[in-house]
Amino acid sequence: MIDVLTFGEAMVSLRTDRPIRAGDALRMSVAGAEANVAIGLARLGHRVRWTGLTGTDGFGDLILRTLRAEGVDISHAARVGEPTGLVVFEARTADLTRVSYHRSGSAGSRIGPAQVAAAWDRRVRVVHVTGITAALGPGPLGAVRTAVESASAAGATVCLDVNYRAKLWSREAAAAVLRPLVPSVDILIASDDELPLAAPAAAVSEAEQVEALLERGVREVVVKRGADGAEVFDASGSTARPAVPVTVRDTVGAGDAFVAGYLSGLLDGAPAGSRLERAVTTGAFAVASVGDWEGLPAREELDLLRAAPGSAIR
Repeated sequence: MIDVLTFGEAMVSLRTDRPIRAGDALRMSVAGAEANVAIGLARLGHRVRWTGLTGTDGFGDLILRTLRAEGVDISHAARVGEPTGLVVFEARTADLTRVSYHRSGSAGSRIGPAQVAAAWDRRVRVVHVTGITAALGPGPLGAVRTAVESASAAGATVCLDVNYRAKLWSREAAAAVLRPLVPSVDILIASDDELPLAAPAAAVSEAEQVEALLERGVREVVVKRGADGAEVFDASGSTARPAVPVTVRDTVGAGDAFVAGYLSGLLDGAPAGSRLERAVTTGAFAVASVGDWEGLPAREELDLLRAAPGSAIR
């Protein structure tokens, strides 16, 4: 049995600590929202399958080797002739990171319904999709729709992370695509500024947006509030948890870490408050570490952040 099926474009990430034009060494790793979630869930002990397309180049080798080493099922990933996409993280100042993508015509952007259909298993408990994949073009959007329809028909839980990226599409285009998916979504995760992209246009305030999403069939609306924590809304009301205080080193990947923690709690049958606590904890591990997923915790490490700052665990 697979606990979670997810898919999308995984890229090789290149990071520099100085402006690119100044010249500096680049650190190479793997990035991609769905791949980050898959790794986070696997580290927490869940069975997760990621599918997608990579190039037949060394970058594709790195992606698949990394996911395999982290315990992610990549048995339905495939290789194609197009190049593997790249993402560059440029530390422009101590508090500002500039992100640039090199993914036009990439292998990962070629994913379509066929790849998702091949990876589908009726025993999957949760299907996780993101607005990022939906933004990559007709093929990836078709893959998202196929996954949502298959999961909904089979009674699996559908989780949608809005995950809006302005460099990929406009807010108007995102809303036009995401709103029709909502009736088939069980768990919708969004930051407070992303809620309008999923809620009906007539809903103006956050309260109206949440109410409208619940009325359209969403079981849980999870709102990420960054340093102010997070809140989940359902038919019984709402539950909130504050963020875990940590020294922030890198905010990239925090939302994906949050999703992994929340879905982990869901798979464990934890109540809403406990799911949120795990989500803000995994998110804190992400921002306290450099990299999209490198600092994410194993299950036995979830309590580490309770130690006093500066502690040495001996």
